[in-house]
This record gives sequence, C-alpha cells and structure tokens, in this order.
Amino acid sequence: MNQRLEQAFSDMPVVAIIRGVTPDEVVEIGTSIAGAGVTVIEVPLNSPQPFDSIERLATALGDSCVIGCGTLLNEEDAERVANAGGQIAVTPNTNTQVITRCIELGMTPMPGWATPSEAFAAYHAGARYLKLFPAGTYGAGHIKAVKAVLPADAQILAVGGVSAAVTREWMAAGAAGFGIGSEIYKPGMSAQQVSQSTQKVVDAVRATQQ
Repeated sequence: MNQRLEQAFSDMPVVAIIRGVTPDEVVEIGTSIAGAGVTVIEVPLNSPQPFDSIERLATALGDSCVIGCGTLLNEEDAERVANAGGQIAVTPNTNTQVITRCIELGMTPMPGWATPSEAFAAYHAGARYLKLFPAGTYGAGHIKAVKAVLPADAQILAVGGVSAAVTREWMAAGAAGFGIGSEIYKPGMSAQQVSQSTQKVVDAVRATQQ
C-alpha cells in the first residue's frame, strides 16, 4: 500500500476529480482543493493538456498531496503520467496489463470495476484500491455484497453518482473512499469557488464519519 495515500485517505477519504482543468489554472485550483482538506487530486486524461497539468501539480503540490490521473486507458499513457510525476492512476475499467504497468512504474492503480470477476481480476493483478464505477448505478448494497468475498486488504472506492451528502450509507456498506468531481470542480469555476465547494464536501464527509 502507498503510505502517503493511506494517510491522505485517513484524513479525508476523497479523490478530487478536476475534469476539464487547464494547465494555466491547475496549480491555483489544486492549491484551493488542498487548502480545504482534500489532498488526493486526479486530472482526468480527457482534460485539456492533462500531462502538462499533472506535471505542474506534481511540481507544486507533490510534497503535500497525492497527484495522478483519471480516465487512464492504456500503458503508453501510464508511462506519460509517471514521467509527469503522477503517483496514482485511476481507470474507468479493469485492464490487467495497465494495472501491472502502473505498478511497474511505481504508481498506485485504482482500476474501475463493476462485477466480482472484475474486482478479483484487478486485485490479483496487484491493485488494492478498487473503484466501483459508476457507483450510483449499482448502489451501496453492491459494495457490501462484493466486499464480503474480497480479501480484507481490498479498499473499495465509490465513484460516479455519489454525493458527499450520502457518504454515510456507502461507508456503512464498506466503502473506504470516494471520487468526487462536479461537486468540487466544474470548468470555469474560480479558485475561490473551488475552495468553497471543496469545503462543503469536506464538511459533509466529516459529518458522516462522526
């Protein structure tokens, strides 16, 4: 397990997904997110110039945050993310070759899964953070059922259609963390708006942890 990632999730179990962010604004946006208490940040690769954004974020915030990519689909892009300083690699699907390559590159893979077969395939390929996606389609009960048969060190993340306001239900089902996008950042938002939106997410998640 990635100790920095474990510590970050212990403090606040949220991955901020900043889809659509541009390189010119990414450091200011990332700094606002980190300042509000979320220190795991993902730049989806279908954002403008994502590798540039990841490199800028990793340079500016890599000492205090865990930076990486989302929407990773192939091994070539995994190499580009690693070269840019990415530490985590989030995928929408289960591709064991991509998982293996991410581990070889020193990154922590967070592969997407939907079925128990996909979850086990990802686990046996070396992934320990397993992203149920889209979680909103499957529901918290899906996590509870699959987690009952997964190895104990498999950490389930709920991503896609999961609001910060209902994280208590997901945590009760066994979710270890969440990926949250539009509640935190939408293209065009100012750094101040992102700080405020992130703070709302942090407050909502902390309320469910009590």
